[in-house]
Amino acid sequence: MQSKQQGSRRPIVLKRLLPKISHKAGKAPGTLMHIGKMRDKAVRIRVIDYTPERLDERELVSAEQCPAFHDTPSISWINFDGVHQLDILETVGGAFGLHPLVLEDVVNTAHRPKLEDFDDYLFMIMKMPGYDSASDTVVTEQVSLILGQNYVLSFQEQQGDVFDGVRQRLRNNKGRLRKMGADYLAYVLLDSLVDSYFSILENLGEEIEHLEEDIIDRPTPDTQSRIHHFKREMILLRKAVWPLRELISGMQREESPLITDTTRIFLRDVYDHTIQIIDTVETLRDILSGLLDLYMSSISNRMNEVMKVLTIIATIFIPLTFVAGIYGMNFDYMPELHWPWSYPLLWLGMILMAVSMFIFFKRKRWL
Repeated sequence: MQSKQQGSRRPIVLKRLLPKISHKAGKAPGTLMHIGKMRDKAVRIRVIDYTPERLDERELVSAEQCPAFHDTPSISWINFDGVHQLDILETVGGAFGLHPLVLEDVVNTAHRPKLEDFDDYLFMIMKMPGYDSASDTVVTEQVSLILGQNYVLSFQEQQGDVFDGVRQRLRNNKGRLRKMGADYLAYVLLDSLVDSYFSILENLGEEIEHLEEDIIDRPTPDTQSRIHHFKREMILLRKAVWPLRELISGMQREESPLITDTTRIFLRDVYDHTIQIIDTVETLRDILSGLLDLYMSSISNRMNEVMKVLTIIATIFIPLTFVAGIYGMNFDYMPELHWPWSYPLLWLGMILMAVSMFIFFKRKRWL
């Protein structure tokens, strides 16, 4: 049953790895066209505007309220849950002076993680991971960040993210978060997103350990399907994490005045976490490759054991078949056929022959 589920999921996995964007071919650069899973919910806009002394958290009714947070002395974090309503993005892009190509990349959820410098702001694309424990599947969602002088814009595909801890830290006013600038807020969001990969890898690591136990104890064809399934999930994670390392490294080297030297020090820590995640992904990929070899070896060993038993049984019965074949011939001049004890003596000889061969195989450790 599970192997059928694995097979039905393959087109979905390929769609996640190789999203189709061919219908956008031929469009003018900067044309807004949503690429990704269509959503029916309205875009949710949430704002957290803060200073060291105060915090204002609200949900905006429309995008026309966003320009009020552009040139303020306080730090503003505007989060958009949904990128499928293009009119909202056009309004926000006009209010904050965003390049049309930036808006195009925001609505194209098939992009790889990257960093771009537009002088007045930095544009970042990342992949936020999720884990479906029912199907042991990694789900990634594109998150776009725009870092300005006193603001951070974040665009997500749907509601729900890994930033609740950041919101709680802002509300509680603990640590240095509300005392630092917008670049530090962008770092904290980036750090939360990177740390979310660790929990995903822990879940996958536990499932791979269980898979290894199944291979050693009771390998089945379904086990092989699960190995290939986890290998595809590792490819998906690798595609999301490797460019993320380049993004963080670029932020460290970026000579933009939007990033202070203090924040660059913290970015080193995020970079180290990214390297650790990449090493873990590569380790799990190597383990899965080894598990595939182990599975093939286990199946081969089981087949060899079965063939060995069948061969020994056949070997024991070959001389018995020979004897039975001789005395099954219809010749008149076979003196043994007329002996009174020929039948029991024949059975006794055949039994002794089989027992002797069995003992011989045991001493040779073939059994």
